[in-house]
Amino acid sequence: MVNVGLIGLGKMGLSHLAIINTHPTAKLTGVCDTAGYLCSILHKYTGIKVFSNYRELLDQKSLDAVIIATPSRFHGEIVREALLRNLHVFCEKPFCLDAAEGLELAELADLKGVVNQVGYHYRFVGSFNEAKRLLDTQALGRLHHVRVEAYGPVVLRPKGATWRAKGSEGGGCLYDYACHAIDIVNYLVGMPDAVSGTVLNRVFSRDVDDEVYATMHFSDGMTGMIAANWSDDSLRRMSTQVTVWGTNGRMIVDRQEVKTFIRPKAGSTVPPKEGWDVRYTTDFHNDVWYYLRGEEYSAQLDYFIRSIVDGRRENISSFASAAQTDRVVSAMLQNAGDAKRPVDSGITIAPHRRSGGFLSSVKSALR
Repeated sequence: MVNVGLIGLGKMGLSHLAIINTHPTAKLTGVCDTAGYLCSILHKYTGIKVFSNYRELLDQKSLDAVIIATPSRFHGEIVREALLRNLHVFCEKPFCLDAAEGLELAELADLKGVVNQVGYHYRFVGSFNEAKRLLDTQALGRLHHVRVEAYGPVVLRPKGATWRAKGSEGGGCLYDYACHAIDIVNYLVGMPDAVSGTVLNRVFSRDVDDEVYATMHFSDGMTGMIAANWSDDSLRRMSTQVTVWGTNGRMIVDRQEVKTFIRPKAGSTVPPKEGWDVRYTTDFHNDVWYYLRGEEYSAQLDYFIRSIVDGRRENISSFASAAQTDRVVSAMLQNAGDAKRPVDSGITIAPHRRSGGFLSSVKSALR
């Protein structure tokens, strides 16, 4: 059995508690949260040992692994403490608010040789994995554009009661919502080299962004667009969709389905189906032992536990991959701070001349 500690009993922490507490090869041996009443009730009815300080949990319990589901600004500190104790670590997204710290912790985890994973659950959705399989086989030919959209009803009125409404805590649409969209782009087509035209707009929030829009630029000339809005109640829950265009067709993928339009390749003895083809996520996902909010939440924790049991160090949602997402987020934050240029400011009309723009390099975002 893998002895697991859990730090943080918010929405995701309680979800992880329910899932890991039923896992056939994991044992939840202790939890930590600063909410005394919640901890006392949990201990009373489950008998699980509770702590108000995460260092006490790490010191007093004999743990193999820890799940970190605290507000984002605490991630770096707690991950470091766990790694120094040679523990396997699952950390909720976003990984670190400081992209340089994320890279450092990814290197430390690699040095320690422990399993490390970040909770980007779209990497465990069957339809997105099928999309990656098709892209890896170059079914769409050379890719030239990608668009990712993430919308949902999180902030629908002015409020400021939770950490997600505070920029200093790592809240806001970019860190808490758009990071999923950025990460799935990184997973499917690779990390962009630069971003431009970043817009972080407030709709209801006072201190954080509710909308995120940006252009992505890739080293091979491919471009991309990202649009995220967590103040959109036209949807019942978060909805993320990726559209990819290539020289051989187009693909649209979300949690429910994979839609492809693939042109037959010249000279192919087995040409793909012409026109549109639609396949649903039920064709791709594997059943899980415990369903909560979506099979991907159980699938990602099962992957984490089985990686520990099997001694597998490679991870499809590792600290290293999450640090790439942090780097893109950092570049977007810097790019959004660039001064706005008036449309007619200093313009000299010159036919066939491409206009410049503000670009924030993902690699230089750590400076």
